[in-house]
Amino acid sequence: MTEFNYDEVMPGIDRDKILERMRDTLSDFRYNHCLRVEKVSRELAAENGGDVERAGLAGLLHDYAKERSDEEFISVIKEKNMDPELLKFNNAIWHGIVGAEIVKDELGIYDEDVLNAIRRHTVGHTTMTTVDKCVFIGDFIEPKRSFPGIDEARQYAKKSLDAGVTFELKHSLAYLIDRNRVVYPETFVNYNYWIAKGEL
Repeated sequence: MTEFNYDEVMPGIDRDKILERMRDTLSDFRYNHCLRVEKVSRELAAENGGDVERAGLAGLLHDYAKERSDEEFISVIKEKNMDPELLKFNNAIWHGIVGAEIVKDELGIYDEDVLNAIRRHTVGHTTMTTVDKCVFIGDFIEPKRSFPGIDEARQYAKKSLDAGVTFELKHSLAYLIDRNRVVYPETFVNYNYWIAKGEL
């Protein structure tokens, strides 16, 4: 799965130009992580009957805004009249939800399937599409990831996308609670929804 047909699916999308922009705005570490997530997202979509191109593009761009300043995120939240509750949080939440707006404005990508997958890759959603799930999981299990539970995460992803999403939400919530971190309210909503499906 080496061919990229983003322009064919979404006319005007030039992957080479996007990569050039990403090289200019991201660290090497973040840039290479995005390439790996693009690949894994495409593979998951192919294995699960999803839209390979949209999953790949969203995977490529999921961290496009990850290294922007807090000031830039706050400015976008205010200028676009986004939920003011977002101002209580930080980059961990902003780079997905607010980052999708930056992708839209800077790259001219208006495809809502792609943008939603970027928005949802940090805390999930109760109505995740296959594209959403592929990026959410792809970000979590890409080959360079290494943390307690990664093998289990990969096993659940092989079992089903729903199992992969559920495990990731459970793991992430436990991580935040264990470290006395403030939890974005929607994370609880999404955890409750997915754990009730009984995939684990």
